[in-house]
Amino acid sequence: MERIAVDKELQRNAYPGRGIIIGKSMDGKSAVAAYFIMGRSENSRNRVFVEDGEGIRTQAFDPAKLSDPSLVIYAPVRVLGNWTIVTNGDQTDTIYEQMEKGLTFEQALRLREFEPDTPNYTPRISGIMHVENGTFDYAMSILKSDQGRADCCNRFTFTYDNPVNGEGRFIHTYRCDGNPLPSFEGEPKWIDIPDDINQFARMLWNSLNEENKISLFVRYVDIETGRYETVMMNKNK
Repeated sequence: MERIAVDKELQRNAYPGRGIIIGKSMDGKSAVAAYFIMGRSENSRNRVFVEDGEGIRTQAFDPAKLSDPSLVIYAPVRVLGNWTIVTNGDQTDTIYEQMEKGLTFEQALRLREFEPDTPNYTPRISGIMHVENGTFDYAMSILKSDQGRADCCNRFTFTYDNPVNGEGRFIHTYRCDGNPLPSFEGEPKWIDIPDDINQFARMLWNSLNEENKISLFVRYVDIETGRYETVMMNKNK
């Protein structure tokens, strides 16, 4: 697999949809997670990220314009002990609740499938970081329709033990813009992760399509202490 520059990747794709990045900072001190949302419809664009405990949730920017909350209002990020869960839908809650009961990340996602938004059947993408006692590992998942079939779900999980300093993986919902929207294909993309959270957040935000971008979340978790720093950006203010 070829390592790519994530800024260039985003700049040449007007609509990757929702994206998750997980990796390790170049200095090896931080576990890194990022999540962004984009939208084409008024309902989808009418959102902001807001803090919710140790995580975040989406919220209608103008409640009067919210036509259907079912697939746009959810908690993209929740924290369960030493686990940070990042997803593009309410499967965040499924993962959180099932892991509380002792199931694994992959087992929890067996209870879910892609979104019921025909004809796109938007994939459910999910990531989880585990930071404990100076160690860090992570996993990513995508649940997607089998070639646009409503009754067939393909499930892929990618696990990353002992991540390398300065490297991460990037997965997103759509290969590109289209009608219907074509689902992401292949393994999560191999990218660089810098040390500076503000530099990384600005680079991601400035690389997202200006018309379609909505919100961005970036978090750096200190692998030794578990303390974290978060940056959030919202187009709607």
